[in-house]
Amino acid sequence: MKKNNIGTIFFTKLLLSIVLTLIILILMKSSSSFKNTFYKQVYNNNISFTRLKELYNKYIGDSNILDKVVKTETVFNEKLTYKKQEKYLDGVKLEVGSNYLVPIEESGIVVFIGEKEGYGNTVIIQRVDGVDEWYGNIQNVNVKLYDYVKKNTLLGESNNNLYLVYKKDGNILNYEDYLK
Repeated sequence: MKKNNIGTIFFTKLLLSIVLTLIILILMKSSSSFKNTFYKQVYNNNISFTRLKELYNKYIGDSNILDKVVKTETVFNEKLTYKKQEKYLDGVKLEVGSNYLVPIEESGIVVFIGEKEGYGNTVIIQRVDGVDEWYGNIQNVNVKLYDYVKKNTLLGESNNNLYLVYKKDGNILNYEDYLK
């Protein structure tokens, strides 16, 4: 694909996204029932970014067009390692070293950063497979809310214990299926 053609496709998708956003904002301004429905779906329910990406790709096209234009080099490319694991609350407690650099297990979108009772400072990533993965006891967080993050890149640091929880559609999943 020529560089000129990629720019045209990107610009067209950008304009289409802007137009859709404006339509939604106009509908919210003019219709209180649409606004209430929108708020209920977006703010009260768990947004499935995986589903939004699927819809975007289906109706607009591949959303990773910049990957074809911009080349990046990975500096941190590690896999999760730990000394010991044991069940903890809704997930698992992994014994890791001091100042352990935590890798992201699967690509996805950061949907929460903050305190969770029993887990300390927690980062939740909605993975591309739709699973919400909680990382607890994280310091020096290297990501921001709504960042798209890639597998095996740096999430942050953990001291001695790292807590992981896996959920999908509000249901707790068996951590053993994900720790391999």
